[in-house]
Amino acid sequence: MATALRCVRHVPSLLYRSWCGAVRRLPQAPAGCPASLLDGCGQRVQLVLLARQLATKKAKGKGQAPAKVNISATLVEDIINLEETNEDMQAVIEALKEDFSRNLSVRTSPGALDHIIVMTRDGKFPLNQLGQISQKSPQLIVVNMTNFPESTAAAAKAIRESGMNLNPEVDGTIIRVPIPKVTREHRESLARLAKQSTNKSKEALRKVRSKSVNQVKKFKSKVSEDTIWLLEKQIQQMTDSAASEMDKLLAAKTKELLG
Repeated sequence: MATALRCVRHVPSLLYRSWCGAVRRLPQAPAGCPASLLDGCGQRVQLVLLARQLATKKAKGKGQAPAKVNISATLVEDIINLEETNEDMQAVIEALKEDFSRNLSVRTSPGALDHIIVMTRDGKFPLNQLGQISQKSPQLIVVNMTNFPESTAAAAKAIRESGMNLNPEVDGTIIRVPIPKVTREHRESLARLAKQSTNKSKEALRKVRSKSVNQVKKFKSKVSEDTIWLLEKQIQQMTDSAASEMDKLLAAKTKELLG
């Protein structure tokens, strides 16, 4: 206990001397300090110094771009897994990319119908699990519902309400889907769908952010206010970066659709 107190007593000196000489190495702690205590002190020093540097930049740079935070994930892994947060955000972006590629093409292809969700008595199923989808000609896609004839009407309804400007025709267990001509109106409709999809993805992104911030706030009574503030700022930066990438995807897709 005496050894631990002797180590902790030197923390203010460490902070002061590190702050005044950022490029110099931190002073050596007294001999006999446990390694775990040294590691903990070092981490707290880094976090406090980062918070002070950001506060100073904020005070000096009013009207300029906000200072960026870059916290090492290992420093705060006992509070939150920042790598996992980043992975969750990237998953949202990848889902948006897949949606753009699969469902928002100017030229309708059989693959575009695969994942249309059909409401049946037994639950929700992708269309390609209920029927065989094939392209008979450049102007016609056919869905064979022989294996699930009772779901034919529901499948036709799902295709009609997919937002892809399709008007299916039912003939027994066969659904014929004429491919519409590519008109300016159709292109504009797809562009609106792309924007709607992007907005939904941003909602999912905000949910990831809220979940991460709530996780950080659980440690308010255990860590300093500076640490909480830094982590919230880091998470917001990650969210802004992901949202910016989505905006770029939307801009590129809109340009592709409208020509």
